[in-house]
Amino acid sequence: MSLNKISVLLVDDHELVRAGFRRLLEDGDKFEVVAEAGSGEQAVQDFAKHHPDVVVMDISMPGIGGVGAIERIVAREPSAKILVLSVHEDSVFTTRAMQAGALGFIPKRSAPEAMLKAVEMVSMGRTCIAPEIAQQLAMQKLTGSENPLDVLSQREFEVFRLLAEGKTVNEIADILNLSPKTVGTHHTNIKQKLNVSNSAELARLAIRSGLLEA
Repeated sequence: MSLNKISVLLVDDHELVRAGFRRLLEDGDKFEVVAEAGSGEQAVQDFAKHHPDVVVMDISMPGIGGVGAIERIVAREPSAKILVLSVHEDSVFTTRAMQAGALGFIPKRSAPEAMLKAVEMVSMGRTCIAPEIAQQLAMQKLTGSENPLDVLSQREFEVFRLLAEGKTVNEIADILNLSPKTVGTHHTNIKQKLNVSNSAELARLAIRSGLLEA
């Protein structure tokens, strides 16, 4: 890595998006992209290999996804500095990402200057949440309103996300490195906690919560 530059690992399953972020970051003299990953699984491997100062992480990706990757990276290195860039601006994603260990969360539609500032802030260990998302979180606390998915544990949330995408129990077991029996238990607990009885109801709830597009 070049002297004094902030090293960055870019994680997004769209190559064109990564290319755009790389150009933006490397246009000046503050940042250097040391690796790119197209999945959460690859992000975990690349983090262990390159030990970047900051991970810029998409949250909606196939496989373990962004939240799963954040969990695994932070479990390996508690001081990891992770900034989530997402098309999702619902507070449910922000809450899950921050609970998993991310330091920042900003929308992909943010101005380039805002993104660069966020990467720099996170590199210093500072929390950075986009104002519009921070306002959502503040309003939730003020009004006492909750997202129905808040009752799920972090692991249950990951299983729920994959179930909503149409994955089978066996497929989810492979993705999350769990036994099918364990995934089946999570599935049962999820349905009980969310008061849903079938896959269609589960998918509708995922759409209402912003996890899936209608």
